[in-house]
Amino acid sequence: MALVKTYHDLEKQDWRVGDRKKLKLPKIEDIPQPTIDYEKLRMLCSIDGLKGRDQMESSQEAHEQFMKNYHEIFARPPKKSGYPNHSEKRIEVKSSTASVTNRATGKTSEVLKPKSKEYPIDTVTHDIRDYMPLLHKQRKSEDPAHVRLDNLRTLRRLLRKLPFERSLPEIEKIFSILQTFDFFKDKIPPKVLRELCVVGVLEQWKEPGFTVFGKVGLHMVLKGAVKPITDPYLNESNQVPDSRSSTPLVPEESQKELVAGDCFGTLVKVKREQGSKIFSVVTVQPNCEFLKISSTDYMRVIEQIKQREHTEKVNLLLSCGQYQLWPKQPVLKVAELIEWMSAPPNSLLVSEKYKAPYIGFIKSGVCHVLKQVEVMHTHPNGQREKKTKQVVVGKLKESQSFSELSVLLDEPIDCTILTDKNVELGIIRKERIPELDDDTKKLFQQSAEPTFGNLKKSDIQEEYMTQKLKSEWSQFKRGVVMDVINSRGIRPGYGKWSMSSGKM
Repeated sequence: MALVKTYHDLEKQDWRVGDRKKLKLPKIEDIPQPTIDYEKLRMLCSIDGLKGRDQMESSQEAHEQFMKNYHEIFARPPKKSGYPNHSEKRIEVKSSTASVTNRATGKTSEVLKPKSKEYPIDTVTHDIRDYMPLLHKQRKSEDPAHVRLDNLRTLRRLLRKLPFERSLPEIEKIFSILQTFDFFKDKIPPKVLRELCVVGVLEQWKEPGFTVFGKVGLHMVLKGAVKPITDPYLNESNQVPDSRSSTPLVPEESQKELVAGDCFGTLVKVKREQGSKIFSVVTVQPNCEFLKISSTDYMRVIEQIKQREHTEKVNLLLSCGQYQLWPKQPVLKVAELIEWMSAPPNSLLVSEKYKAPYIGFIKSGVCHVLKQVEVMHTHPNGQREKKTKQVVVGKLKESQSFSELSVLLDEPIDCTILTDKNVELGIIRKERIPELDDDTKKLFQQSAEPTFGNLKKSDIQEEYMTQKLKSEWSQFKRGVVMDVINSRGIRPGYGKWSMSSGKM
């Protein structure tokens, strides 16, 4: 029999849930897990004398060396990049003082910017001083001189960036500013100007008395002043001047200064001798800055736009099914004759029983096709007479064409085409058809078909009756509903049924 000794003086433990101590242990996910540097761990394990397969026990020296260096296997967290908090004001670098190398390669680290002051917009406050900074911040001067000066300052800031550094919003900002100047607005098409905003650069001349040759490109003064040497100093027509004409010099007493916002130079290339000073000026003030668009970049942009438009016209022509099997050469010839045209809704493109003025290829939008039909109309007195009505027989959508046979054969078209929405289309005018050779004209005649030419007169009359009955049924239903409403004295929009009063 086993004897068990009992100690009554020991405190009896109570393991009830309500009485036990609540131990607050940290969560496992809150404990930062150390990162192991496996390269250093591999080096420690390769110490001679450690316990392993070939050695049952570690030597004292190997053990001490391992314990001395084992903490190095834990990788240290990376240091925070940037400057300490006490030096935030020293990291503000203005773009005007940044080096060309820094602008070309970009910033290697993220620059800390001081946080802007937060105003109590969402919180309720009765202190007017909290709202005055917001009102002052939103105020803008409407003086044209101040707006012009601010635009020039913004233009200089944006042009300090290299062309490949500018973002799309910055390019759009340059475009909107240049459109406020008369020369860019009147002489350069918007689509060309938008492309030129990408290649424009900032040119600086620090000392007065230097000659700026305007024959290499178009210049606009952003800062400082210059005086023209020759007359004219600006090629406003954007045409190549006669190379045989002389370059008249401007006398010093009649020279006028060109200030910020004025232009000089030319966009097209001028072939003159090397020392020619046509369209040239001389700097009057120090630190002059110009917007420069070189003639080479301008010609390249024009060529790219032409090539892009030609490719777009070829794609539009090939998107129409009847032209997909054409040889390449006729397609290219026809694409050269296409012009772009846009039409708002409810615009009449061609009219039935009249000769079409052009061949149309729909790029985007929808057009209604209408045909005329003779119907009997009954007057209130019972007299009947024939009238000509128009009925919608179909629609023309993207990648469809019309009026080829009418233009080629010089005959009236058999339908009316009316735009439903905004329509963009390419057209070939009737006057340019003689530029096509006979083979291309024959291809047109073989490929083209009359627009909805397969409809018979009976089909058109049946479609007219269907649409007429549908319209009369809709009017009848509306009349019945209005009679029921008016019989109870209900007039929507008036009295207690007015939506503005909020009563029903």
